[in-house]
Amino acid sequence: MKNIIIPVDFSTHSEYALKTGAILAKKHNATLHVLHMLELSDSLISHSANENKNEMMFLLALTKKKFEPFLDKDFLEDVKVEALIKHHKVYKEVDALAQKVNADLIIMGSHGLMAHEGIFAGSNAEKMVRNSNTPVLTVKSDPKNFNLKNVVLATDLSAQSVAAYKKALDIFDTLGSSIQLVYVNRPHHNFISTREFKELTREFAKAGGTDQVEFIAGYTVEDGLFEYAHDVKSDCVAVGTHARKGISHFFKGSISEDVANHSKLPVMSFKI
Repeated sequence: MKNIIIPVDFSTHSEYALKTGAILAKKHNATLHVLHMLELSDSLISHSANENKNEMMFLLALTKKKFEPFLDKDFLEDVKVEALIKHHKVYKEVDALAQKVNADLIIMGSHGLMAHEGIFAGSNAEKMVRNSNTPVLTVKSDPKNFNLKNVVLATDLSAQSVAAYKKALDIFDTLGSSIQLVYVNRPHHNFISTREFKELTREFAKAGGTDQVEFIAGYTVEDGLFEYAHDVKSDCVAVGTHARKGISHFFKGSISEDVANHSKLPVMSFKI
């Protein structure tokens, strides 16, 4: 792991992401690319009037001034940090930067269910996760004693999800993590018997997956996932996403949002 991108809005949650990035950067000798997106209107960007140019210059200067104290942290000592300021669409800028520097990971602070504005709220964060070709790690709390030793990854055991499983193996192997796959059996959503689960697991393994899958029950995917993660003292939960279809087959509808919003643990998402 050599390059980590951290989009920031100078909030407390941004600092959580920055601190998490510093921990990983020290462990893997990586560079942190700290990115702030200017909140510029389309008219301000497109017009060439002197007044608009002056306002843009003012906003740039103000942002640079905010960067100084934000990056003046003891936990960044001996960490290589590059600060960048961009405008336009958040997720597009982050993805473009990720391709440019060949980023291994994007770390975002998240407000969860809190109604804050900024780059971590609403559609910006959702688009970031859905469209990013780079894995995205979302954190919501101060990363004290942070590590990613044990990770729980939910699966639907379909042949299509094998690619997601292999990608997860690669990502977490780089981070020095072990993965435990979990199938959550829900009473009102495609409930299956133990025999059916065993057959699905055999087919999943034949397709290139693994037969080491925990079979647990839950009223919802997130409830079952969080309960198991708590029982095994997991450090992170993981989900896969499709850029065009939102969350993958297993994570339809609002389940992905529920996982991200309700999880107290870091959430890793990656595009399948």
